[in-house]
Parts: sequence; C-alpha cells; structure tokens
Amino acid sequence: MESTGSTGNTESTGNSESTYDVVVIGGGSTGENVADHAHRGGLSVAMVESHLVGGECSYYACMPSKALLRPAQALEAARRVAGAAGAVGEVDATAVLERRTSFTHGWDDSSQVRWADGAGIDVVRGRGRLDGERRVVVAGPDGERVLTARHAVVVATGSAPAVPPVDGLASARFWTTREATSATAVPRRLVVIGAGVAGTELAQAFARLGSTVTLLARSRVLSALPAGAGHAVAEALLRDGIDVRTGAAVASVDRAAGPDGEVTVRLEGGGEVVADEVLVAAGRRPRTGDLGLATIGLELDDGAPLEVDDSGRVGAVAGGWLYAAGDVTGRAPLTHQGKYAARAVGVAVAARAAGTLGDDVEPWSAAAATADHRAVPQVVFTDPGVAHVGLDADAAREAGFTVRMVEEDLGAVAGASLHADGYAGWARLVVDAERDVVLGATFVGQDVAELLHAATIAVVGEVPLSRLRHAVPAYPTMSEIWLRLLDH
Repeated sequence: MESTGSTGNTESTGNSESTYDVVVIGGGSTGENVADHAHRGGLSVAMVESHLVGGECSYYACMPSKALLRPAQALEAARRVAGAAGAVGEVDATAVLERRTSFTHGWDDSSQVRWADGAGIDVVRGRGRLDGERRVVVAGPDGERVLTARHAVVVATGSAPAVPPVDGLASARFWTTREATSATAVPRRLVVIGAGVAGTELAQAFARLGSTVTLLARSRVLSALPAGAGHAVAEALLRDGIDVRTGAAVASVDRAAGPDGEVTVRLEGGGEVVADEVLVAAGRRPRTGDLGLATIGLELDDGAPLEVDDSGRVGAVAGGWLYAAGDVTGRAPLTHQGKYAARAVGVAVAARAAGTLGDDVEPWSAAAATADHRAVPQVVFTDPGVAHVGLDADAAREAGFTVRMVEEDLGAVAGASLHADGYAGWARLVVDAERDVVLGATFVGQDVAELLHAATIAVVGEVPLSRLRHAVPAYPTMSEIWLRLLDH
C-alpha cells in the first residue's frame, strides 16, 4: 500500500518494504490518534492493525457494553418518575442486541479504514513486531512486509484480558468481555468472575436482559474505587436479583461435554455455581508479548508495561525513537486517557522530527500527558453510576497533601429530585486544605457521568475554591450540588 498522505515522504523499495516517517503498531483508538496527530504535524504514517481498525472500545468494550446497558437504564429512569412509570413496559432483549450490533457496524471496520484513508494514513493489515531499530515486520494475509521508520515507531497494542490461573478454566470455553459484548443471545444463567468495572457493568446488563447472574468478587465490588461507591453499586446489583458474593475465590471451573454443556464454578472453601456461560472479567494486562522487543535489547515479561515519560518516549531504548501510548504503558488504562496520551505522542514525535522539541517536555503542554498522574476521570456506567476523578483521600495523604473532605447528599438538590423521584446519591470532594483546591471528586447516583467534566476541569486547572464559588450552576440542575460542596 502506498502512502495516501499529502507529505509525499513515503519511499517504497518494492512490494515488501516501505519507509515512513512514523510507524504505529496498533490501530485502535489510541493508535488512530497517534497516527492522526503525527500526520497533522507533516509526517507520513503507516498504521499496522491485525484485527479491526478502531480497536476494543469500538467493537468489544466501551460502545457495545454501554449499548447493552442503556435500554434497561432508560426504562428504570422512567419508572422513577410518577406519571411515566405506569407507561413503562419490559426490555426487549432481541432489540437491545440488534441496537448493540448497530454501534459496532456489524463488527465491520470499513468506515474506520475510510477515515484513515481520508486522513492520509496508510493502514497495513497484519501483526506487527519489531525487528531491530526503527524496523517493523508485518505478518499479513499476503506474507511479510517490512516497514522502516525515519523518526519513530509507536507501540499502541492496548491490553488483553487477564486470565487467572484457575484449574480447568482454560478448557472451559469461557467468555471474555469480547464474547460478552458480542453475544448473539442472552444466556439463561451467567457467572461473572471479577467485580471491577467490566464485571459489574456486564453483570447488571445481562441481569436486566433476563439472565440469572452470579457475581464473584475476590475482595469487594469495585475495589479500586472509594468503598462507599462500591457499596452503593453492590446494593443495586442485589436489588436487580444478582447473587453478589464478596471474598469469593474460584478454585476450579469445569465445562460439561457438548456444545451446550453447562459450566460449574467451584469456590475455595466450598460451594459451587452452575451456569450456561462464565465470563472472566478479572482485569487486563498490557499487550507486550510477541512484539519483538528483544531485538532492540528490551527484555520484558509478557504482560509487563512499556514504561514511558510524559511524551510517550520509552526511556529504556537508546536513540529516542521508540514510543508507546495507551493501555500498553500501564499508566492510565482507559480509552479516553489512551487517546489523550496518543495526542501528546503524535505532537511530540512531529515536533522532534521538526527539531522544535528537545528531550524534556513542559508539563501541561500539548506534548505531555501530565493528567495521567493526578487527574484521571473514570465512569462506571452501572445504575447507580459512579464518576470519579483525581485522588481519593488515602492517595492524597500518601502524596503528602493535607486533606479536607466534603460530602453532600445529591438527592437533596432540586435538580436531582426532578430527575427522579426519591433520587439517591452523594457527592464528595477531596480538597487540598493548604491551597484550597480540589484534588479529587466522586459522584454516585443516576446519570452522574454528566457531572464529572466540571470536576475534572477543577482538578486540572487547580482552580481555588474561592473562584469556583463564582461558577454559578443553572437552576434546577444536578450541578447545583457544587453550591453545597463549596459552602464549607
């Protein structure tokens, strides 16, 4: 494939070898953003992808999982409003699956490829691996092809599901999030191993679509988030009829013979759960295996992250030509943070190629992913939802801050009471008591995702509370919670 870019900087030495300014390994949302911003900076770019351009978020994670959740949430929201509740029917599981599929375009990435072509980015199909300095070998459907990078190779290979070493699991035909979000039918019984974000979201989605769901949490629900948030979500899952078991470690998994064989999950200490499908949602690990890192003198265990600076440069590799962004770095493994880091990498690579940027980058500049350290926003799209940004109290204290906590009942705000009868939820700020700025915020309740960006701006901008008091929320909206939070 010859370059479609406007720079005219691609050299070809035949059908099997080409030279670009930048080669990006991985065509998910992170890789797309690296490629786009590097090309905008005047560089020719090849983007290597072995599966679907657009990556996990578009086809197996963010979009299809939220599409599975939203219809039942819309019905529940209507049931919480007198005058609408009586008109609400039941969820149509078949229609939900059809709508889900529409968001993935039937797992067809042709529209994403057209975008890349229009943006001047060459899409190279196949699995890419490093083969020495600035050299990438792509094993594709028509054999191998060699891509050489003048300026940079960027690794954006994302992450893969972490599969716990449980006896019998490997042969039990288990689901990962890919199989769950692309399911063509709703299983009658589902066991979910792992109660993090993906586990809780998919447990609630399938329960509301008609599955009998058992959720197994090794510690507690949403253990990476503030305990109060996890407790609120756990209570909601129980109300949805989900069998939530905390402190539940899996001893073994066994699948009966035959295409419809049921699966038995046995727990440490006794007890078992029988289901039709078992979903493993036990976290993810950076996809660094089989990347050819040893050919450039970098020895990493499979699943270990590529450590980078704020511009995405891999410091362990001499010459400054290797970069990485997104989940593969382990810094902030969220789609939006991967895209954010990707933009910084693309800008940094282009600026260094032009000689306008040195080794060091200014914090909060376009070439630095500074927010990864203390201003990472995250939403759990369960009902109730959880929205969190920045540091929780414990992390803030560990970082040396003097902490002041502020918490308010979100249901006491007029906008929330209009939003849903008997609205239940809360909001919390973690404040640096010495500088009087917001270090972190957590919101729990229906539709709290839409409250998060204001808090993110407050954290990133380090806006003093005295100035935030002049940001007047419209009445009656849930954003009025800020008036109560700041009145302390």
